[in-house]
Amino acid sequence: MMGSGLNSDRKSKVITVEPKSVWQKLGASFWLSMMWITLVVFGAIIADLLPLPEYDSIDWMNQASPPGSTRSIQPLNGSQAEPEPFVYLFGTDTMGRDIFTRLIFGARVSLLVGLITPIIGLLVGGMLGVLAGFYRGRLDTFIMAAMDTILAFPGLVLLLAITFYIGQNLTNIIIALGFLTIPSFSRVARANTLTVSRREFIQASRMTGQNDFYILIRDILPNIILPLIVYALFVVSYMIVAEGTLSFLGLSVPAPDPSWGGMIAEGKEVLDEASHVSFIPAMVLFLTVLSFNLIGDALRGVIDSKDGQL
Repeated sequence: MMGSGLNSDRKSKVITVEPKSVWQKLGASFWLSMMWITLVVFGAIIADLLPLPEYDSIDWMNQASPPGSTRSIQPLNGSQAEPEPFVYLFGTDTMGRDIFTRLIFGARVSLLVGLITPIIGLLVGGMLGVLAGFYRGRLDTFIMAAMDTILAFPGLVLLLAITFYIGQNLTNIIIALGFLTIPSFSRVARANTLTVSRREFIQASRMTGQNDFYILIRDILPNIILPLIVYALFVVSYMIVAEGTLSFLGLSVPAPDPSWGGMIAEGKEVLDEASHVSFIPAMVLFLTVLSFNLIGDALRGVIDSKDGQL
């Protein structure tokens, strides 16, 4: 009797145990990262509406001023009112421009590059990878050979050529970086398509007379889109770093338009006496890249878990 009672207690305990929800599996790091990304995106969207000076406004009296420095803004229209104090929250750069303002406007460049370039790779590379993995044969050989050729071509040389012959602007940078992401997306899409195409439900669709277009859209694409989206999140962080590197080399948006990499480069000459000029943009870049990586890791963990479903 006692044994049966213990067994019933154990059974009741097993029954009452509930699996973690998706929201719990994502973890605190996911939500903190989402809060940071939301803050950065929201600030970039409403940057024009914020009571901030122009991002290229120069204050020659406060060059490389530390965070918390103030200046007096003279009222417009010749008013006799007293000047209003303005606080440089993150200080100023070497030309006396407000770092906080330039960070917010510079987020537009980093986010546009980071978000649009993976979309180009996802659409073009994903489509090529799915076709290669589904049809295989000569088409697979041709597509993969083309992708290997792109991977073998030095990306920096391509960016230099585009900058020299077409022009140095944000659109050209996005197109060039998007082109360089196509091979990686095609490889991920091909690998997942090869795995899915061997499953029984694909064979069942063929036996019922479904055409290739139906199988690709209704059976294969829904099963590979989540891994591709998770991979795209990691590419976002790579592209933000890539744009920062290009800005540091002077190959991104031209001055005076702000970018995080350009802001880091501007402070390299005054690291000893005004390290905040480079350190603050570097920290913002670091936190943004880290947030996208943590979001991607959390989503990948949910997808890979046996009982995790999005």
